[in-house]
Amino acid sequence: MDRSCLCILGFSSKLNTRHTLAKYFFCTVTSKIASKFSEEFTNLCSKGHIKEAFERFKSEIFSDPRLFSNLIKSCIPQKSLSLGKQLHSLIITSGCSSDKFVSNHLLNMYSKIGELQTALTLFDHMPIRNIMSCNILINGYVQSGDLESAQKVFDEMPERNVATWNAMVASLIQFEFNEQGLGLFSEMHELNFLPDEFTLGSVLRGCAGLRSLHAGRQVHAYVMKCGLEFNLVVGSSLSHMYMKSGSLEEGEKVIKSMPIRNVVAWNTLIAGKAQNGYSEGVLDQYNMMKMAGFRPDKITFVSVISSCSELATLGQGQQIHAEAIKAGASLVVAVISSLISMYSKCGCLEDSIKAFLECEQEDLVLWSAMITAYGFHGRGDEAIKLFERMERQELEANDVTFLSLLYACSHCGLKEKGMEFFDLMLNKYGLKPKLEHYTCVVDLLGRSGCLEEAEAMIRSMPIKADAIIWKTLLSACKIHKNADMAKRVADEVIRLYPQESAPYVLLSNIHASAKRWQDVSEVRKAMRDRKIKKEPGISWLEVKNQVYQFCIGDKSHPKSMVIDLYLKELTSEMKLRGYVPDTAAVLHDMDNEEKEYNLTHHSEKLAIAFGLMNTPSGVPIRIMKNLRVCSDCHVAIKYISEIKNREIIVRDASRFHHFKNGRCSCGDYW
Repeated sequence: MDRSCLCILGFSSKLNTRHTLAKYFFCTVTSKIASKFSEEFTNLCSKGHIKEAFERFKSEIFSDPRLFSNLIKSCIPQKSLSLGKQLHSLIITSGCSSDKFVSNHLLNMYSKIGELQTALTLFDHMPIRNIMSCNILINGYVQSGDLESAQKVFDEMPERNVATWNAMVASLIQFEFNEQGLGLFSEMHELNFLPDEFTLGSVLRGCAGLRSLHAGRQVHAYVMKCGLEFNLVVGSSLSHMYMKSGSLEEGEKVIKSMPIRNVVAWNTLIAGKAQNGYSEGVLDQYNMMKMAGFRPDKITFVSVISSCSELATLGQGQQIHAEAIKAGASLVVAVISSLISMYSKCGCLEDSIKAFLECEQEDLVLWSAMITAYGFHGRGDEAIKLFERMERQELEANDVTFLSLLYACSHCGLKEKGMEFFDLMLNKYGLKPKLEHYTCVVDLLGRSGCLEEAEAMIRSMPIKADAIIWKTLLSACKIHKNADMAKRVADEVIRLYPQESAPYVLLSNIHASAKRWQDVSEVRKAMRDRKIKKEPGISWLEVKNQVYQFCIGDKSHPKSMVIDLYLKELTSEMKLRGYVPDTAAVLHDMDNEEKEYNLTHHSEKLAIAFGLMNTPSGVPIRIMKNLRVCSDCHVAIKYISEIKNREIIVRDASRFHHFKNGRCSCGDYW
């Protein structure tokens, strides 16, 4: 090759290098500009600044109409239908309305904002539809509560993907058609669609809804086969399934085996313990969650506050309330509802009212919770007034609202009003009563002395009676000393639950109050023969954030001798004011002195004595008891409240009693 050729080649090489560098520089600059544009545009859309995003990047949007999708998505969180429609008009003007990508985003926007009819019109006019279009429509129907139409779209689809199956399986389970949901999952598997974490999450919720450990364990085996057991969504759903089905141990095992936990996993564990009655364990897990560096959310607070309700630990409940305020969760409806219940069950009705009034939302759950709180504290008139306000504000009452109302009426002797509400529920609201509603009505009739009417209702109602409704009537037989009916009703309870102590104890009480000691002995013998033990009376109270527990005749407390002496002196003072021990409440055939000693050492009296000795003067004493307060203790506490000038609040198995100045809030109706 000659020198001239080499020169030409060399020169050409330099030109190529310069051209490449220029091209590289141009591409780099263009890429940076595009990246900056993309970042700014996306950022504005994510913050909901739709108009600003459109004005600033108008030319880019019209040159690439698919960018309209970002603007459309921004309308959904704001539920901005007017902006959505304006964007729709611009899309038509730009000539890209036939683009299925943009059309699907419009369809999704209308569906999620709740404009299903507009979405349907758009769907019918779309020139090109795909699987995504149908999936969006299925979700839109489900969101509006129309499962039948969602199923129709699903059945008519010529082609489906995993998202389609997920949408339909999740929908069936959401509407509590759990068996159909699991059946559809089996069909999906048979057609060789590979389920993902969302499919399995829905299926496990279906197993939980059925409380089916067998089906849940089968799905668990499939999860392990797919290698998804450590997936956060699947792991939490597995744990929830086990705990909802009553196997807390297996549920805990799943969570503890997860190499990484998130807030959902912690919430699943905490909620599982709460649902299975391990309230103290809930508080332990809550503290561990915080120690692990996770911030509790509204779901956490609902479970933890509910556990404080069950334990009636006011100090801890107040502390968690403060933490919910700090976390910004105190104005969430579910959290407020839990707070209303917690303060009510801890004996602080005024704090329940305060929590209710602080919420600006008019939510049915909150109103029902407040009606229940009023009823629990014997303030039936306020419960009724609140319901009447609810009706004036056109809040649609549901079965829970009426259950709360019936409960309030039954605990305040408002028989006529309660029966009115039962008729209203049936005839005006068209609600079908559940067993709990019938139980409240039986309680209402029984307490007011209409025992035959109450029994007739149980035997004629369209739902199979359980032990609780029969025990409710049995308690009414005790109040009205109807031994003949009591024997008949006790037999019904024993037939359903032969090992439960309550019917034997109530029947024994009825015989004892009539001094029929032979009948008492026969009931006691039946209990011994069947190895049935009476549930002991336990009372507890919280002093300086520590819970103290007492049993009848308890000698285990370090200060039992001091408490015993204090009670002896208090009883003497009560007698001077007219107190006469109700020895008929003692079931054993013993002399009066022994009976009096037995009465003096009931668990609630021990707890009250301890509270009086260890709390400042003027501070209310709050006692919780696992059984109903006996008639003697009820009278005695009225005297104590007057002598010591203290408010004594007792929560028994049935309701709250506020003792003040020698009176009780129940008006001796309990």
